[in-house]
Amino acid sequence: MDISQFSERIRQQLSTLQYGQNPEELYAPIRYTMEMGGKRVRPLLTLLGAYLFHDNVDNALMPAIGVEVFHNFTLMHDDIMDKAPLRRGQATVHEKWNTSTAILSGDVMLVRAYEFFLDIEPEKLPVVLKLFSTCAAQVCEGQQLDMNFENRQDVQIEEYLHMIKLKTAVLLGFSLELGALLNNATPEDARHLKEFGINMGIAFQLRDDLLDVYGDQAKFGKRVGGDIVSDKKTYLLLTALDRASATQRKELEKWQGTLSPEKEDQKVKAVKEIYDELDIQNITQSQINHYFQKGLHHLNNVNALNSKKELLRELAIQLIERDN
Repeated sequence: MDISQFSERIRQQLSTLQYGQNPEELYAPIRYTMEMGGKRVRPLLTLLGAYLFHDNVDNALMPAIGVEVFHNFTLMHDDIMDKAPLRRGQATVHEKWNTSTAILSGDVMLVRAYEFFLDIEPEKLPVVLKLFSTCAAQVCEGQQLDMNFENRQDVQIEEYLHMIKLKTAVLLGFSLELGALLNNATPEDARHLKEFGINMGIAFQLRDDLLDVYGDQAKFGKRVGGDIVSDKKTYLLLTALDRASATQRKELEKWQGTLSPEKEDQKVKAVKEIYDELDIQNITQSQINHYFQKGLHHLNNVNALNSKKELLRELAIQLIERDN
């Protein structure tokens, strides 16, 4: 099997799901969110993790869907907190409907995510739910740290890397661990897969940071330079502050803070020029490659057919070379 066949199974399953009907105002935003598309990386990782240990992945399909619904719940609530106007090139739920509806629809998605785990064999369910609950709490911890950083001027690079590990990477790690456990992987193999996923998740987020400044807006689906405009602490900004001369730091700090909309393009251009002077694009790419190689080391230690592991290597390359 190839990656596209697993992706098609996920797409077909998602197309048949019923989240609820009434009130329409509650369920329409859920359907809208789930039909936006996206990369469906997390359910794909669950199926590929299961496939490493058995050709039949039917038992992993509904739990994989549960992971995807949970992920989209977090995005719906993140967009509210970030006041984001767009998601995947379309209006966010709180913009299209309102904030209260986005909160409530997201709550239902979290409930439904747990329901989709009920397909798991009874003897495995308590272990999986414990791992999932731990992971879900870590995602929330990561989001809180991200919000805390908004009001701090002393955020360190290591703190940032820890935050993105919690907010983004642990869910990719859990997605793989879930598939492995469902098809009876050893604890050691499940651990290596989880670590592979976490390292890929960090590389994935660093790529996102890079695309926000150096991406093609038509492909990226979000405003290029949005992180600069909103003064978001990213790997690029923190690395620039760490390496800047006194003059460059003064220039970066000058642009921090709310600006009138007509000066936003000027701000993006000025900050990007400093990034270019400091070679931030290449430094970030080197860090992406570091986590990619670290992840591959764990994947190589998994006791499974190399032809099956190759699917995960292929997916990992797609994730760190993507332009959206």
